[in-house]
Amino acid sequence: MSTPRTTARPRDVAVVGSGVVGLSAAWFLQAGGVQVTVYDAEPEARPASWGNAGWLTPGLTAPLPEPDVLRYGLRSVLRPTSPVYVPVRPDPTLWRFLAGFARHCTHRRWHSSMQAYAGLNRLALRAFDDLADAGATARPRPARPFLACYRTTQEASSMLRELARIEEAGQRVHFDYLTGPQVRQAQPAVSAEVGAAVRLHGQRYLHPPRFLASLGQAVRGAGGEHRPERVVDVETEPNAAWLVTDTGRRHRHEAVVLATGAGLGDLARGFGVRRLVHPGRGYSFTVTGTDVPRDPVYFPHQRVACTPLHEPVDGGEAPAGDADLLRVAGMMEFRRAGEPLDGRRVRAIVDAVRRFLPGVDLDRRWDEWVGSRPCTTDGLPLVGATVSPRVFVAGGHGMWGVALGPLTGRLLAEQITTGRTPDVLRPLDPLR
Repeated sequence: MSTPRTTARPRDVAVVGSGVVGLSAAWFLQAGGVQVTVYDAEPEARPASWGNAGWLTPGLTAPLPEPDVLRYGLRSVLRPTSPVYVPVRPDPTLWRFLAGFARHCTHRRWHSSMQAYAGLNRLALRAFDDLADAGATARPRPARPFLACYRTTQEASSMLRELARIEEAGQRVHFDYLTGPQVRQAQPAVSAEVGAAVRLHGQRYLHPPRFLASLGQAVRGAGGEHRPERVVDVETEPNAAWLVTDTGRRHRHEAVVLATGAGLGDLARGFGVRRLVHPGRGYSFTVTGTDVPRDPVYFPHQRVACTPLHEPVDGGEAPAGDADLLRVAGMMEFRRAGEPLDGRRVRAIVDAVRRFLPGVDLDRRWDEWVGSRPCTTDGLPLVGATVSPRVFVAGGHGMWGVALGPLTGRLLAEQITTGRTPDVLRPLDPLR
């Protein structure tokens, strides 16, 4: 079932933002017969999509605000080495965001949000197959195995509890529980320091920079126009949306999709979107070694994700050739988007996983990166129509922008081109 809207179907849509969410919306709009123009002043920059771990893991895609987050305690989140870090500073917007975030760290609210994620997770992988079937992107690799690794069985019990809560919210998760030698049999690259692991089935992964580049080329190849301009304002009239750029130029389109990541609120606030979107910065870098995992490895207690790239990073610094490359990503840092990379955070990631990956050279790093993931207080994305029938938004996915980006684009394109809102989008209403 879906809810109808009365807006006439637009044939010319602007998409502001060229991350995975924006490009996915552009591609699926084109598939629906819409002419698309993508606006991004810095198309060669490295957005949150570029530095993502590249996991397509329905078994783990869940709301960030959860009761366990509060157990870190104030003293933990104020340490620069903590997996979740909040710098002490007089920033009213940050503290208002954190207060709203904390209000959602309850079992009841997490369960409600997880029910919304369950509906998305059931559809997410199919959207990647749609792109691959059309030749827009490579098909994601199956993770065989995908391991969530822990030092002890006691630590692993937290993952088992979380998976039970995910299943209570209506999502089936297929997994095995491994201990001792079983872990190294499944993933020989981890050390004996890993005493227990949860092996998730049915998960996939991809090479984020390659995926992003391929999707952008597909959009342009299908006739999409790219304008390297910064949009600073959106004005609407009954039959059009006008984009105003920082040079004073004005561009007319029949509708616009705002997919500007952590800056979503800057343009969307004037169209009734009141939910705070705050940067949740993540870090990543590339390494190699003599014994690199050939499939994804997750260290949940340390909040560090490791993804084999199999291919070098286009435009990056890592050497090409036969070296096995590993992207190491992690941390959640509530800091302003434009601030420079904090080397203490990179060192914290290295120190957190060094003993678990003895065959990885963590001291020789390439492509050190920090990027701003767009986080909402309730952990749910903002996807759909605004108070203006000419303006739509797509963002606020937190850590799951790549995993849910193609599905978001497909669902939003359906809403725009048919005038009907898919049921699975209802909990993500930007006006909630």
